[in-house]
Amino acid sequence: MDLDLNYNQPLIMHIDLNSCFAIIEQQANPLIRHKPVAVAAYSTPRGAVIASSYEAKAKGIKLMVNVREAKLLCPEVIILTPDPEKYFDAHRRFKKVLLNYTDEITPKSVDEFVINFKGSRAMQSGLDLAEVGMRIKADIKRELGEYVTVNIGISTNRFLAKVAAGLNKPDGLDIITGENLRETFTQLDLIDLPGINRRFQARLNLAGIYTPLDFLNAPMYKLKHEVFQSIVGYYWYLRLRGHEVDSVDFGRKSFGHQYALGDKTTDKQKLSRLLMKLCEKTGRRLRGQDYVAHGVNLWLTFENREYWSKSQKTHSRVYSTQDIYLHAQRMLNSVNIPARVTNMSVSVFNLKPGSPAQLGLFDDSRLDTSSLAKAADMVNDRYGEFTLVPAIMANMQDLILKRVAFGNVRDL
Repeated sequence: MDLDLNYNQPLIMHIDLNSCFAIIEQQANPLIRHKPVAVAAYSTPRGAVIASSYEAKAKGIKLMVNVREAKLLCPEVIILTPDPEKYFDAHRRFKKVLLNYTDEITPKSVDEFVINFKGSRAMQSGLDLAEVGMRIKADIKRELGEYVTVNIGISTNRFLAKVAAGLNKPDGLDIITGENLRETFTQLDLIDLPGINRRFQARLNLAGIYTPLDFLNAPMYKLKHEVFQSIVGYYWYLRLRGHEVDSVDFGRKSFGHQYALGDKTTDKQKLSRLLMKLCEKTGRRLRGQDYVAHGVNLWLTFENREYWSKSQKTHSRVYSTQDIYLHAQRMLNSVNIPARVTNMSVSVFNLKPGSPAQLGLFDDSRLDTSSLAKAADMVNDRYGEFTLVPAIMANMQDLILKRVAFGNVRDL
């Protein structure tokens, strides 16, 4: 039986910081406000743009355009490199504002949150959610700065709230309800829907679905058995109608760290030193969230566009930086490097919650390793990253620059 649209009171809010890194830089420096600004991974000609101000976007400077192309599009563009601490600070202050309204907030990335207002303090006070949204906008300007703007979308589920947040950028506030859902969908293309990329759009087109309204009107049976041929089709059927299917937290599956090498190399000694630092960053995230791992992965990409990856499951628990490094280094030793390495990533997987299990009578060395890892983390947390490091990492503070994760930020 087909399910009706969700006509319940919309209590889910999606909020994202407009042009996050660029607007934070403009807030910090009034001299570059109202000017085209692009934040690039590197300032060199091939550095990729990771954020652009609305002035830069108007000149055609979009994500992943390189610096050389950006300057051809707009010779006066101001190119900046990332300042992660500034962005992390903005994220924390952004979160602080939202916690004044409810504890039910979920960070989706460094610049966006989902908020569930069901039973919240704001709702108990009798406020309309649109009014709450306007108050949040004002609070964010007071906390982060007058130049900072956010987009807010409100609906009955996370998916439609995100759709609403993208309707009128920048500085918009829109609500999608059962009453205006069909009208809203007439204004959009399939590619405007979160989760629909060009590949999925082509798949839907083959099934005779060309617009969001076609997608909404498609029967559940067609989506489940003909288009997606799995339970995924049923989830899309519910999602499009405003019913929540995206609120389940399936937990961490892995921790990792990736680095794009500014100084590309084939030298395994140099790569080993980079590898240790990646292992240290990965290990700190693993221990900080109280997990142990049972697998390590190493991934390399090369200048000739080839890549190499190897995973190794482990019988013993992986916990300390040393544990991760020993496995990753063995994998690095085994690879035949065909060209200069451009990217390196390390990750740990097969996670289980908790610190290392109780060790046997003769496992004192592993107990010491785990205890030392925790002690080193406490020192680095208090006095700054890489204050206490293994000898191989001496004088490496500037070798790998700190980067901002765009995905999960639960461990910020």
